[in-house]
Order: sequence, then structure tokens, then C-alpha cells
Amino acid sequence: MTSAVTQERRGRPGPLARREARAGLALISPTLVVVLVMVIIPVLWTLMLAFQDVRLINLRSTGLFGNYTLENFRFVLTSPDFVSSLVSTLIYTIGGTVGSIVLGLVAALVVRRPFRGRAIVRGAMLLPYISPVVAATFVWEVMLSPQFGITNQIGTRLLGWKQAVPFLSEQTGHLSLFGLHFTVPTAMLTVIAFEAWRYFPFSFLFILARIQAIPGELEEAAKVDGAAPSQRFRHIILPQLSGVLAVLAVLRFIWTFNKFDDVYLLTGGGAGTQVASVRVYELLTAQADVGGAAAQAMVLALVLMVCLLGYFALLGRRGKESAS
Repeated sequence: MTSAVTQERRGRPGPLARREARAGLALISPTLVVVLVMVIIPVLWTLMLAFQDVRLINLRSTGLFGNYTLENFRFVLTSPDFVSSLVSTLIYTIGGTVGSIVLGLVAALVVRRPFRGRAIVRGAMLLPYISPVVAATFVWEVMLSPQFGITNQIGTRLLGWKQAVPFLSEQTGHLSLFGLHFTVPTAMLTVIAFEAWRYFPFSFLFILARIQAIPGELEEAAKVDGAAPSQRFRHIILPQLSGVLAVLAVLRFIWTFNKFDDVYLLTGGGAGTQVASVRVYELLTAQADVGGAAAQAMVLALVLMVCLLGYFALLGRRGKESAS
């Protein structure tokens, strides 16, 4: 026992420390293997493919010692489709993120107070999130169909629409409001609305949990002081939700930026909704360009990292200003 203590004092681990280190390594080794197989190796493989002229026909013969080139990145960065897909991705991501958080906030405020049937309403709000994406997109396609969709039926019969609107196949539409005429991206707004509707329950759960943890005495004191509901929301509830909203903004931005299935199932990437993930899929399948698809995926990962670093820098600056 004395020799072990002496070894530890001299900076050399004793038998007990070595056993603990081996036990810790054995406990985390399954996680390390999963991360290595599921994350690190695919990322390295994608990075290697991005620097090679690889097609589906010669993918099996591609190895570590191929002909590396920057041609894939030149093709991606100089392609007009890449710029348009990146702009569409940012619009879709920001719109879907803001829409889902705002809807989640509204839903949480609606059910925060007890009322008859609140449990049923809460459960119903989770349906968009837990329903299969194929079923959800099919319902929206039928609902928005210009031939037999209920949305166009209501619009043409009750709302005075002159003709049915092809929500999922029309890139730009014309809207008249108070004598003013606007051009709106119909398909893009539709997929953003679907994104907000489908994923607002995720924000709803986080926000509702935080709202219920706010001490009721704060609002009661504000009521006694004569604060209006809007003032109580702005000065009491919203500051308490700032941390949760920041986390939701980061998570939803990352997930929406990489979203593929929702847009592809609704529009197939047409009508101005070709987001970056859909373009990667089309490069891989329609053009059989594995190297180009890998290069665009790496560029998108870099763009996402830059956006997140900028967001964290802004968040840190605001935190310092509020602390000072």
C-alpha cells in the first residue's frame, strides 16, 4: 500500500490507478466503436471521395491511393445550381425553424392553464411529430391537390379564388391584397409550412416544460401591479424561455438544414424547392457523380459549421452584454 502511494506521488500510476483506467476504457469501448464505425469512418470515406473523380460505375475500384483532384469542388462551387440550392436551403431552414418554434410557443401558451380536455389536446398536438413522414406528406398532397384537394375546394367556393392553386408545383404565384399585387414563392412557402407544422410538437414539449417550471408568484405579482397579459409575456415569460429557445433554434436549424425526405416527398425538389440535400441526392442518383455529391456534402457541412459558429459568437456576445 505504501509503495503504491509512493509511486502515485512520484507521478507514476500505481496498480489501482491502472486497473481503474483499464476498467474505464472497457466501459467506453463500445461507444468508441459505434462512433468510429457510424461517424468517423463514413466522414473520412466521404472526404476521400470528394477529392476523386468517382462515378457509380468505378466506385468499387476506388481506393485510398486514387488520383486526387480539386475538380469536384470547382464544379460544385462554380455551378449555378449550387448557389440556388444553397439559397433555397437557407430560406427553407430559417423559415422552418422560426415557424416550428413560434407554433410550439403558441401551443404551449394555449395549454399551460388547466381546462377540460387538456390532456386530449396535448396528445393531439403530438400527432404531426409521431406520424410517419410518408403518411403526412401524402395527406398534404391530397389536401393541396388542385383537382380534388379540400384546400382549393374551400378557396374557390368560399374564398373567391378565381382558379385552383397548384401549391406543390407552382414556383411563383400572384397574390392581391388591398389592391396591391405580390409575387410569392408558392411551393417554397408550402414546404416551409409543412416543416413548421410537422415539427412544432418538438418545440412545444420543450417550451411547455420550461413554462410550467416558472414560479407562479412572478405572474401573480405582475397582475397585482396591473401588468397586461402582453407585458407579463414580454417581461416575465419570454426571458425565462430564452435559454430553451436558443437550444431549440440550434437543434432545429441543424436538422432542417440537412432535411431531405420532407421536401423530396412533397415536391421532388421542383418548383424552386431544390434544397442542398436534394441536389446531393440528384448528383448521386441521376448523374451518378459520387465525387461531386461527396464534395457538395462537404461544402454544405462547412457552411453549416460557419453558420453555427456565427450564431454561437453572437449568442456569447449577447451573454456578455447582459452580464455586464
